[in-house]
Amino acid sequence: MTGPGGSVSGAGDDAARPVPGPEPSSPVPTFGDRFLARAREHGRLCVGIDPHPGLLRDWGLPVDVSGLREFSRRCVEAFADEACLVKPQVAFYEAFGSAGFAVLEETLAALRGTGALVVADAKRGDIGSTMAGYARAWTDPASPLRADAVTVSPYLGVGSLAPVVEAGERTGTGLIILAATSNPEGPQVQGADAGGRSVAQDVVDRVSALNAAAVARGGAGTVGVVVGATVTDPPRLDEVGGVVLMPGVGAQGGTAADVRRIAGAAERLVSPNISRGVLAAGPDVDALRAAARDAGALFR
Repeated sequence: MTGPGGSVSGAGDDAARPVPGPEPSSPVPTFGDRFLARAREHGRLCVGIDPHPGLLRDWGLPVDVSGLREFSRRCVEAFADEACLVKPQVAFYEAFGSAGFAVLEETLAALRGTGALVVADAKRGDIGSTMAGYARAWTDPASPLRADAVTVSPYLGVGSLAPVVEAGERTGTGLIILAATSNPEGPQVQGADAGGRSVAQDVVDRVSALNAAAVARGGAGTVGVVVGATVTDPPRLDEVGGVVLMPGVGAQGGTAADVRRIAGAAERLVSPNISRGVLAAGPDVDALRAAARDAGALFR
């Protein structure tokens, strides 16, 4: 006879056999794993989209929303197939208010539609419900600002980033935490002692712990760090287990040799970021594409 749950019961079978449930869904791929997969085909370069007023003028574009949109359109067309990561600088869109954010939304969607991995360079950081709000803005699949990764600041403590880290784990969105930045003012705080190690090293070590489970299964985690190519006393990255965004290459003086030196055993996870050196080739899309291709050839 048919028992509860659709199982078949008979003599000596007092307990109904439960109907097997659906197979558990596959885990969401981490940002680190997606980075490694794309890097195999496109190299490891990250190209920035930095539409600051001077560059808009250099490209013969008006310093207004129409210029912002055209600048972004050309960058999407030029970089989508040439870089592993494409990184719009949120501040330059925010400067135009709601209209600028609308262009940012268009740009993020266009990049993701090409298959490129897009990093929103927003450097957000807060606590509690406010950090949860930032998490919804940048990681929720329903958000128009959804990116593949977002930069965040740990100044309120790495633990304060828990809402966005948890959201990133659920959605596969990368969280790239500032650790040792390429600006000359950074070492004053990032090089300070934190119990026998620098603040930057403490951040990297905490990120390593967050990525430990992904590393244990042979992959890379969702959480990454920013470490500049011009940092003279960089943190050790061998066990970071996530993507390392490395600005400072090119116009700021960092070289491919610096990238290799700082990366150490983590080189396959390091994405050197070049913005000014590539954007200077504009406004022609073909010239931008060629500049990105040439820069990327150093980091395959």
